[in-house]
Amino acid sequence: MIVGIEGEIVFKDPSVVHLNVHGVIYEIFVSLQTYTALTEAAVRLHTAHIIREDAQLLYGFKELSEKVLFTRLIKISGVGPKVAMAICSTFTTAQFASVIAANDIAGLKKVPGIGPKSAGRILVELNGFDAELVGSGTSSSSAAADAALALESLGFKKEQIASTLASCQSQETASLVKEALKKLQTL
Repeated sequence: MIVGIEGEIVFKDPSVVHLNVHGVIYEIFVSLQTYTALTEAAVRLHTAHIIREDAQLLYGFKELSEKVLFTRLIKISGVGPKVAMAICSTFTTAQFASVIAANDIAGLKKVPGIGPKSAGRILVELNGFDAELVGSGTSSSSAAADAALALESLGFKKEQIASTLASCQSQETASLVKEALKKLQTL
């Protein structure tokens, strides 16, 4: 399994990047979020390697949290790599965590290739994944998940918690809760 790749960009398009890795050029499919983050010629990407009967495909992500989202999405029945990449291109991981927390079917239907039935199924399958998704952007996803549970027990709504934790910088549970409480008081 190829989980990461490092090389020089030889071709860049909004949906695909060709990377030269020691003389071998790999085609890597990327989201619009990753495409805009690729500003230098030398890059390092987290990858998801998908092996099908007729092809071996690489999907690349600048941020690990985006890869976590992608791999979780493709495990859902009816959601393939193309739809998962469309979601990753439409939302940042923090925005998608807010969509999950708010159970926002209308927001998810804005993604090309997703109708009301698919949107509902995706939100049901990802129920509770928003805390893990917010935490995957930090060094410890358990700290963010614990902070989310603590804030929820204090009576805050999931969508408020997800969006607030996404903007927090702290790495430990206690400091995350304190920082989030300060931000939630201003709302």
